[in-house]
Amino acid sequence: MQTSDEAHVVLKQRFAEFLDSQHDGSSNYHKIIEELVHRKDRRLAVDLNTLRQFDSELASGLLREPGEYLSSLREAVDNLINVADPKYLNQGEVHITLTGGFGFHRISPRELLSPFLGKIVNVEGIVTKCSCVRPKVAKTTHFCEATGSFVTREYRDVASSKGMPTSTVYPTRDENGNLLTTEYGLCSFRDHQTFSMQEMPESAPPGQLPRSIDVVLEDDLVDLCKPGDRVSVVGIYKAIPMRSMGSGLSGVFRTVLVALSLYQLSKEVAAPALSHEDIRNINELPRKLEAKALLALLGKSFAPSICGHDSIKRALVLLLLGGSEKNLQNGTHIRGDVNCLLVGDPSVAKSQLLRCVLGVAAYAVSTTGRGSSGVGLTAAVTTDQDSGERKLEAGAMVLADRGVVCIDEFDKMNDSDRVAIHEVMEQQTVTIAKAGIHASLNARCSVVAAANPIYGNYDHSQGVTRNINLPDSLLSRFDMLFIVLDQSDTKIDRAISSHVLGLHSCEKPIMSLKAILQKDTALIQNNDEIEMSMYVIHSAGGEILSKRFLQKYLYYAKHRPWQPVLTPTAEGYIAEQYSQWRVDKAGDSRTRRTLPVTARTLETMIRLSTAHAKMRMSKSIDVIDASVAIEIMRFVVEAEGLASSSANIDETSEEFALVHGGEQEHNSSSFPVGVSRLKYTVFQQRFPDLMFHREAISLDEIGKSAAAWLKDGKFTLGDIELIVNHMQTLNKLLIHAGVVHLI
Repeated sequence: MQTSDEAHVVLKQRFAEFLDSQHDGSSNYHKIIEELVHRKDRRLAVDLNTLRQFDSELASGLLREPGEYLSSLREAVDNLINVADPKYLNQGEVHITLTGGFGFHRISPRELLSPFLGKIVNVEGIVTKCSCVRPKVAKTTHFCEATGSFVTREYRDVASSKGMPTSTVYPTRDENGNLLTTEYGLCSFRDHQTFSMQEMPESAPPGQLPRSIDVVLEDDLVDLCKPGDRVSVVGIYKAIPMRSMGSGLSGVFRTVLVALSLYQLSKEVAAPALSHEDIRNINELPRKLEAKALLALLGKSFAPSICGHDSIKRALVLLLLGGSEKNLQNGTHIRGDVNCLLVGDPSVAKSQLLRCVLGVAAYAVSTTGRGSSGVGLTAAVTTDQDSGERKLEAGAMVLADRGVVCIDEFDKMNDSDRVAIHEVMEQQTVTIAKAGIHASLNARCSVVAAANPIYGNYDHSQGVTRNINLPDSLLSRFDMLFIVLDQSDTKIDRAISSHVLGLHSCEKPIMSLKAILQKDTALIQNNDEIEMSMYVIHSAGGEILSKRFLQKYLYYAKHRPWQPVLTPTAEGYIAEQYSQWRVDKAGDSRTRRTLPVTARTLETMIRLSTAHAKMRMSKSIDVIDASVAIEIMRFVVEAEGLASSSANIDETSEEFALVHGGEQEHNSSSFPVGVSRLKYTVFQQRFPDLMFHREAISLDEIGKSAAAWLKDGKFTLGDIELIVNHMQTLNKLLIHAGVVHLI
């Protein structure tokens, strides 16, 4: 039986043989160590896969018993370093870390349980708190004036890999009772930092608190991450005894992860797995369907359980695709994320739409207005209970970097808390200047908020801004604002009731009580089989895309290697519409607008056009993309937009919205006699597009174009003449010899 010293020598020899041997690929550790000395690095990475091929027991022992195996490996590495440069180790020790496959030792903070104590693990998570970097004493030197000699003492704590932890008390006298003076210039210190790492929000089980673990960083690993970063840490899982309130130690241990290495992860760790069949289906979809039909299919598949709201669904699909983020050479950052606000009466499915965004988005964080504070959304400076030092703690928006933040009950937030998100929604950063800490954190996320009017229900006698009770500075930061009203209409109510009753009557097998009472594994297997298909049958009739395929399509379309470029025709189209809205707003101040038309409105049109081009897998932004963006923004900017909350029930949904929008106008003199309000409203909306870059048009040409404006019923020449004559009386047009001229 070998003693511990003999086993140590044997392990050292085996590791030396491993470092000297030639391996497949580029794992020649002699060259790696020479490059390490040349770069003056202090950390050597050993590949576990290469070590496993050389000796599987050596690799498994290194993971199971790092205290014994790591010291042997470190001594073997030190011998090679002394051969390359004998003076290199005098400047400081070289640390060892591991790379490659960790097997079942690669876990999340939730799986860090007692069987992994004392073992090397690879843990992935998101940084929530981060402390300042402090020096930690490693060795002290004391001078005795009575004897004229120096006394040295080493200090070790739980993070040390050599020996047992020592006492932290400075010696003041030597063995003979002579006074000692500490020589601080001869003492050695090392950098020390701690941070808290939480499991990924998208991988945490629903309804449970996310677990976290404290990580200890030393030497060259400090300041490699900040709150909000997604990191992968390789380290030793250790337990620290805690002192009880009385004397002695308690039976509860505090656990920490002593890091050996730290790597930054990509922000897109929540990306769905794409197979070759998925990529083929995704690429075929834009070829088979026209752009308008494709957007309608994506919107219908986005929230199939919600009746109506087709325009909002299409807008939220474009929000998930997002625009193009631009970082100019002068340092200006132009955001590509789209923000959306839903305001309306109770029971119009605002919160359900937010839940659908949570379910479809690759990475989303949910919060409520009353349950969150300003610092909880952005960032906070907290005090550590153990050390008393300040720590920077990331909020929900920082943790949702590159994702979506859903805020329900947005109107219930305090004004002081609501001001905190102004910077995030435009500059997409969180700047902290508190308690001596000055920091700027990234918060590049989209904001989807839902709110009720100030009076509970929408008051038609008041303007839009009076109903919402939010400042214009905040409203202009929302790219899209939808006012959703609950208006009584027999046909719409019947459509909604049949839809809801159909959802309750068509019970799926996986949702039945029998399946729930069975084993969870069977329930999960059935669910996976359904999610594998591209299409699913909708209870209301017709096929829609499955939720899983919709996630894959949106992710694939959003992360194409190119960014769509604006064409000159699309630029002119967007600029003309923007200038027209600005003129309308300045000329008619009494018109009620849902959003002030500012330069941010122009940027929103560009973002939505870019998102629509991404949906088509196009490298250029054409007029068709700009027209869809303007159509969506018309609901936002113009008062006639979403006056009917349950608009878009069926094929005549646009006409229903226009009918109810017309009903908001109580002044009957604003309509020509002899023409229905529907035809007049449709003409008012379509006529500016027809006159794009034109000064005059004949009545016959107007009649040919207006023939396709209505699905049920057509414009007659008499209708057009009545409408045009009425517009002439309002000084909007001039008619001469059958030709209409713009004024």
